Formats: sequence, structure tokens, C-alpha cells
Amino acid sequence: MDRLPPWADIVLVPLISLLLAAIISALVLLSIGQSPVEAFNVMVEGALGSAYGWGYTLYYTTSFIFTGLAVTVAFHAGLFNIGGEGQAQLGGLGVAVFCLSLPWPHWSLALAGAAIGAALFGAAWAAIPAYLQAKRGSHIVITTIMFNYIAAALLVYLLVDWLRPTGQMDPASARFPETVKLPTLDTIPGFSLIFDKPVPANVTLFLALAMAALVWAILWRTRIGYQIRAFGKSEAAARYAGINPTYIIMVAMLMSGGLAGMMSVNNVMGEAERLLQNSSEGAGFIGIAVALMGRNHPVGVVLAALLFGFLYQGGAELGLWTSIPIEMRIVVQGLVILFTGALDMMVRMLLTRAFGLMRSQKLGAA
Repeated sequence: MDRLPPWADIVLVPLISLLLAAIISALVLLSIGQSPVEAFNVMVEGALGSAYGWGYTLYYTTSFIFTGLAVTVAFHAGLFNIGGEGQAQLGGLGVAVFCLSLPWPHWSLALAGAAIGAALFGAAWAAIPAYLQAKRGSHIVITTIMFNYIAAALLVYLLVDWLRPTGQMDPASARFPETVKLPTLDTIPGFSLIFDKPVPANVTLFLALAMAALVWAILWRTRIGYQIRAFGKSEAAARYAGINPTYIIMVAMLMSGGLAGMMSVNNVMGEAERLLQNSSEGAGFIGIAVALMGRNHPVGVVLAALLFGFLYQGGAELGLWTSIPIEMRIVVQGLVILFTGALDMMVRMLLTRAFGLMRSQKLGAA
């Protein structure tokens, strides 16, 4: 039976999927009377052509790494966590509670505390669908989607009735103390030589990269990681081997929710410096595409997050400097998701046949 070489599955399939998405995007731009070349140049220049553009690209990348890792951990347990958006919003609540309630003497201690708070709140929000899946048989996809809307409503209620300072009109918490302000890349020695203007990218980027390394170590170098992956491959075989399904579902979803919650350290603490109504900014849903694009591997997730960071910042530049609607960013993201997710098997099947024909020709020539 013909099989696709591992390097082709990891590298060639995503590249072809991206190429197909780019071609269809170009055709869409042509159909509305716009130039694909101009759009591409504006996106590249705006997202990657300057240190300022890179600052915004890395800011978005940071958020997408967290949510992509969240989907990845759940996926390896055979679970599809669609609730990253709600878990990230509750994670933002955890950040606000920890930053406003305790007298932090330095940002480094506040960062550790906020990360713990975000992870705890995100994990707690994921624990309920996890329990319903493990004990009641409720489908994780349905419950996590529902909990996104519940989280949004709960956050509005808390912001309006509990966290909003007296006399303030907009639904947002008080600003965090100056002592918890995170250093941005333009203020860090060494990086300040590259980023000569204020940028939103901050030290949370390094926390995201550390989490990617930690997820890899847990999934591929620990007993619990092996059990998670075994359970995700075959629940029946895992049960036969003595792996407790309830335990694995709860652990995987708690890890997933915690990672999604930690995303808010970047947005809430690092950029807005207060809790806003839409603290997750859609990153929870983008994490699904990032995980699919990254083949549910931490290294792939980091690279895919960088791609979607480029699409986000490049799409914003389209709206600023061209007559191309900013919604084209959503179209391109949708096409990337379509080809890397729904049509992934089509690309893989065609490549498998192509490699099979090449092998047959080599054997015939020999």
C-alpha cells in the first residue's frame, strides 16, 4: 500500500494547501476588481516589512500559540475543544482578579501570578464540559460551543455589575497598577535595538514559547502524555490497557482550558492593561485553525501561529492602505482552514498517488 513519506506529510501537504488557498484568494480578489499582487505586497510590507509590523505580528502570534496548543492537547486525547474562546475570556477574568486583588511589587511576580490565575480560571471553565463528557456522555463539541456564549454573557455581567469602577461608562475593569505593566519588546535590552517604536508584543511571547516546549515534553516524554495519545488513538485499546477514560478526559481538558486561559495574559495584562468585554479577540477560534495547520505538534503550532499572525496584521494593513475590505482577511483565513482541515485528505490522497506513481516508475526502470 502506498504511503506518503513523513517529510511530505509534514512539509509538502501544508505548503500545497497554503498555495491552493492563495490561488483561490487571488481569484476572489480578481472577481471584485482588486489586484492580488498589490494585496500581497501590502500584507507583506505591513506585517513583515518593518520592526513595527513585526511587533504587531508577534503580538497576534503569541495569542494564537496559546490557543493552538490548547486545541492540540485536547486533540491528542481524541477531544475537539471548540471552547477556547470562552476559556480565554474566563482566563482574562483570572488575570484581572489576580492583578487587581494583590499588591504585586514587580511585574515578574505579577506575570507568574496572572499566568496561574488565567490557567486556573480557564481550566475551571473547561472542567465542566469535560465532566459532562466523561460522566454523562455529553458531546464535548456541543458543550464547549455552548459554554463560549455562557462565558461571554457572564463576563458582561461581571464587568457591568462588579468590576466596572464607579462613574465609568464602558464595561471594563479598572486599569491595573503600574507595577504589573509588562515590558514590551521595544523596552527589553537587545530587542530595543530592533523595535525602535512602541509595539504591543511583550514578554508573554517567551511564556508562549515556553508553554510550547512544555506541551511537547508532556505529550512525548511523560507517562501521562503517552496515556493521552494512546487514548486519543483508540479508546477501546486504552481501556483494555488499564487507562482510566475519565481521568484522561479531565486531565486533557484541564490542560487545554488552562492553556487557552493563559492567552489572556498577552491581551489583558500585556496590551489592554485592564479586562475588556471582548478580551479574547477571536483568538480561541483561530486556535482551531492553528492546530490543524500545525499538524497538532507544538513546533507546527508555533509556525502556524506566526502565519495567522501575519494574516491578522496584514489584513489590518489592507483595510488601512487599500480599498480592499478588511473582511478579506477572514476570507483568506477561512480558505486556509478549508484546505488545511476539510480538504486536507484530498491533498494527501493526490500526493500519495503521485509518490506511488514515481515509485512504480523507478521500480520499472530498475
